[in-house]
Amino acid sequence: MTEPITRIHVCVGDITQLSVDAIVNAANESLLGGGGVDGAIHRAAGPRLLEYNRTLGGCPTGLAKITPAFDLEETGIKHIIHTVGPVWHADESASLSNTHEDVLLASCYHQALTLANENHISTMAFPAISTGIYHFPKERAAKIAFGHVLDFLTHHGYPQQVMFCCFSQDDAAVYHHVIETRNTWMANRKRVSPF
Repeated sequence: MTEPITRIHVCVGDITQLSVDAIVNAANESLLGGGGVDGAIHRAAGPRLLEYNRTLGGCPTGLAKITPAFDLEETGIKHIIHTVGPVWHADESASLSNTHEDVLLASCYHQALTLANENHISTMAFPAISTGIYHFPKERAAKIAFGHVLDFLTHHGYPQQVMFCCFSQDDAAVYHHVIETRNTWMANRKRVSPF
């Protein structure tokens, strides 16, 4: 199997325009659409997504549900995985410990990846969950996202490729920094280890 780190990519752009099997929607608990990436995905998928999501009964924070991609299927996207990220309520003094929000955000990634694995989704893309109007600190969110995706890929064959689709170059730089920091740590660890 390919090294998990080589299965993770970062891009800047419109998540609805990517060539992937599934995209993750940073949804609200109603799953009925909203602003930001949620609104963009609902617009691109068309009105059938809203109709379908009305039958799902919503989704609690930290969990995920999968739907067809409806109008996005024309672009090759087959599924939308909706997950509800937490609103950031902690303050900066929480920086050294896991907060309730950290646990919920990690669960979003785990739940979405589990659905991808169960449905044999080869390629998927995540937005930066909870970092917009939910105000989750971007670097903290990127560390959680990258760490959980890397761990999941280490133990599962699907998805085969994961893309972090960022809204801006600045957001992408945060993900690149997190990945570079991890790679430097691993390289130093290998040099020091006698094994």
